[in-house]
Amino acid sequence: MPKLKSNRGAAKRFKRTGSGGFKFNHSHRRHILTKKSTKRKRQLRGPDLVHPSDVASIAQMLPYS
Repeated sequence: MPKLKSNRGAAKRFKRTGSGGFKFNHSHRRHILTKKSTKRKRQLRGPDLVHPSDVASIAQMLPYS
C-alpha cells in the first residue's frame, strides 16, 4: 500500500497529545491587539485541546501522528 499524504495545513496547526487527542494554538493574537480586550487576549493564551467530536477528522488528515 502506498504511503499516505498528511494534510500540510493541519500538520502545521495540530500536535498529538500523549492521551491521543490534539492540541492547537489559538488564532487572533498576532496583530491589531489594541482594540482587543485584556480578557480576550488572556483567554487566547496557551494551547487548547480539540473538541472530542473533531478528533476523528483531524486524525484522518494526519495519518502518521
